[in-house]
Amino acid sequence: MLVFESAKLGVVTVKNRIIRSATFEGMCDDSGCPTVAYTDLYCNLAKENVGAIITGFTYISADGKAMQPGQAGMDGTDKVGPFQVTTEAVHRYGSKIFMQLAHTGRQTSQEAVEGAVVGVSHKKSPYFKVQPKKLSTSQAERVITRFADSAFFAQQAGFDGIQLHAAHGYLLHQFILPAVNDRTDRYGIDSQTGIGTSFFEAVIDEVRRRCGPNFPVLVKISAADDNRQPFGREQLSRLIGFLDRKQVAGIEISYGTMDQALNIFRGDIPIEQILKFNPFYRVKSRLLRYCWKVFVLPILRRRVKPFTSCYNLDSAQFAKRYTDIPIISVGGFRQGREIHLAVEKGRADFVALSRPLLCEPGFVTELKNDPDYVSRCCNCNICAVMCDSKYPTRCYGKGRNI
Repeated sequence: MLVFESAKLGVVTVKNRIIRSATFEGMCDDSGCPTVAYTDLYCNLAKENVGAIITGFTYISADGKAMQPGQAGMDGTDKVGPFQVTTEAVHRYGSKIFMQLAHTGRQTSQEAVEGAVVGVSHKKSPYFKVQPKKLSTSQAERVITRFADSAFFAQQAGFDGIQLHAAHGYLLHQFILPAVNDRTDRYGIDSQTGIGTSFFEAVIDEVRRRCGPNFPVLVKISAADDNRQPFGREQLSRLIGFLDRKQVAGIEISYGTMDQALNIFRGDIPIEQILKFNPFYRVKSRLLRYCWKVFVLPILRRRVKPFTSCYNLDSAQFAKRYTDIPIISVGGFRQGREIHLAVEKGRADFVALSRPLLCEPGFVTELKNDPDYVSRCCNCNICAVMCDSKYPTRCYGKGRNI
């Protein structure tokens, strides 16, 4: 079975082609250091034959923190030792582990960053609704340095590589999108390609300068989004062409931004948990909750893309036309047969998933024993919504355990 044959991400050999996609954990202390629960999470996935693990998004500096508590941070040398405990635990079971590095940009709160929220431009996120302070050119260059610093710390901690989070509307993605990036300096939108890659390129180059050319740099991108100024196939082909020239170690193809977060993961809309735990929609009034369910929920359902099997796989296959770099498809993989066919037919080089692994940490082991195995994950999405709570991310079994 090709899925269970080894493959390379840069110079790193991964024992199979199934990757745990980055997902917020909420399992770090107030300083961003991993707890025992964080290490246990990834150690258990390694025990269960996951080929490579990509950690949840990890902040590179205090001004790029997410609004959720318990986020991992790799912003100083003091983090190297604690995270080394995690990497050593994972490596004992033959899996590889990559740290996803991110800066939230405008997609956070003032409380989280303890000051001004910064962004590519002054444009607000329709979801977060905070007026960002536009990064100056020199401030943007300091962010570039911080990405490289964090990558170096991750390397020192024993991570097999990093993944730059340039999807879902976070800072790197904000620089790419013409709907957000209105800059006129060197980090603005390229007049020839119609997308912004200069900042992204500077980050990749600086990471390589600090970590050396053989330290794998993966990237995560969104193939499309829901902005009024859409990012479509033409822009995607140019972005893949850029990444091909930079020869990154792997490209994970996702979708969307946090402005329409439900379109990133798709499936059920757990309205009870949204109204109870989401800081932007939390309501206590029974009347308001009733109004939400009767009047707002039907509108939301019409706007949200339906869950379909392997819903980003067409975009992954499209990306493969423009590069020989390994393409990782994420989104909607639930059946063993679909996973096998995606790889065997060459539509993707790797398959990434997360909700099935939250539901069943042993999913890959089950799949290894039974190629037709089907995940028990029902796409209730309570796990995703509960990322906004004070609780660590886990499967909630359709809400029975809240």
